[in-house]
Amino acid sequence: MDVSIVVPLFNEEESLPELCAWIDKVAAGHRLSYEVILCDDGSTDNSWAVVESLRSANPCIKGIRFQRNYGKSAALNEGFKAAKGEVVITMDADLQDSPDEIPELRRLIVEDGYDMVSGWKKVRYDNTLTKNIPSKFFNWCTRRISKIPLHDFNCGLKSYRRKVVKSIEVYGEMHRYIPVLAKWAGFRKIGEKVVEHRKRKYGTTKFGWERFVNGFLDLTSITFVSKYGKRPMHFFGMIGTISFLIGLAMIMVLVIGKFIDPTKGLTNRPPFYISLTAMVIGTQLFMAGFLGELIARNAPGRNNYLIEDKIGIE
Repeated sequence: MDVSIVVPLFNEEESLPELCAWIDKVAAGHRLSYEVILCDDGSTDNSWAVVESLRSANPCIKGIRFQRNYGKSAALNEGFKAAKGEVVITMDADLQDSPDEIPELRRLIVEDGYDMVSGWKKVRYDNTLTKNIPSKFFNWCTRRISKIPLHDFNCGLKSYRRKVVKSIEVYGEMHRYIPVLAKWAGFRKIGEKVVEHRKRKYGTTKFGWERFVNGFLDLTSITFVSKYGKRPMHFFGMIGTISFLIGLAMIMVLVIGKFIDPTKGLTNRPPFYISLTAMVIGTQLFMAGFLGELIARNAPGRNNYLIEDKIGIE
């Protein structure tokens, strides 16, 4: 199969028929064998009924329905598991991403050898104050921390070599950082393509201002997990050991001073309690690192979701 198109959706019943018809037209025009995996993230409208109707008319349409809303990352993760195409492309269901970009996004993977290509919505039709400015700041911070020179990390329109999506795990709200996940998985050839951004035709956006706060928290989390997820003792143990040694050194200085000058107090001085606190904190951090090592070596899967129904998915 040439391409798998993974589309996470939540309450997008109006846009789905037009989106699928558009994808089919593009695929037929370029003679691409394809599948569209519609991942219904617990929609409360008639989205799943529309997916079933589209499937009955076109066997290339497949669907996954969550029992409740888990978020975009969960939908993408399940779509990635089901994808069979040589190239996997993700796009949003709201028609703001153009299916006309599919052939070129695929070509960049197949012919130019990229592991992943991220879309860049250079011209946006979103609200400047609530979306565009915060998005630019978010992308600037992510570039500085991840060292990946992309302008639009959160663009839903991306293409991947199949091996990439099978090698990463998207959970929580990590869909914003899939390029970072890919880089830490060892995929270095990450490219960018300017893509068309269209005005929303149906419904309203499903993302609020809290996505920016969550985004920076997730960036901190993924940076830590990427570096120390498999070796938490290296982080907590190092800080704990340093804290413990500082406290121990202070105690030794105080004890030696007491022997030199017996008139000096020991337990009634602030440095005594500071040193004890440092030693206690150091011990706790060391134990946190030790427990983290045990958890990391025996952690069960994080991506277990209640899936109510599937169509076209084995």
